[in-house]
Amino acid sequence: MREHKNFWDRNAGLYDCFMRKDRAVYEKMYELIRPVVKDKTVLEVATGTGLIAKHIVKAAAHIEATDASPEMITEAKRGNYSAKLRFSVQDMFSLTYASKSFDVVIVSNALHIVPQPEKSLREIKRVLKDDGVLIAPTFTHAENSFPGKVKAFFMNLAGFPLHSKWTSEEYLSFLHQNGWAVRNSVVLKASFPLTYTECVKSEV
Repeated sequence: MREHKNFWDRNAGLYDCFMRKDRAVYEKMYELIRPVVKDKTVLEVATGTGLIAKHIVKAAAHIEATDASPEMITEAKRGNYSAKLRFSVQDMFSLTYASKSFDVVIVSNALHIVPQPEKSLREIKRVLKDDGVLIAPTFTHAENSFPGKVKAFFMNLAGFPLHSKWTSEEYLSFLHQNGWAVRNSVVLKASFPLTYTECVKSEV
């Protein structure tokens, strides 16, 4: 995880500016998420600067938002004006929470940038209640347009850690193989194709 923390620590101050170009698609994503988290206890892993958590916190009962990057969490805390939202530095592979603690877990645009995404899914499954919901929107880079491929190339040169290049179908299959049943899925058009998914626990 060290290489990823270094990259994200270095770029924490630029992250919100980088994401601004996809503001419209993120607004659509917030609209999809809010009904799912309404009055629920929520965990977000890999929260970054807390963009999602801050935009949905009014709907939720409480949100714990975590990231492995101390600099990202520093940025997130700067704009946190809700008593229902708490930020902390944590490893998504080894969370400090008790088993079956949360109604909803969100992991957004993170599974494709870690070397062992299935390990993170196991930890998420541990802290999620049996009837809980996993929200896992992920950029599916295998479906990049030509401009997207060019953008990804330069991001790679800058040190962006991209480990999994799924198509939308491959990503949904990956979730199924790791014990999740997809109950809702839609591909949103962003800088890169964004596969929004809601999942519940299942037996493989």
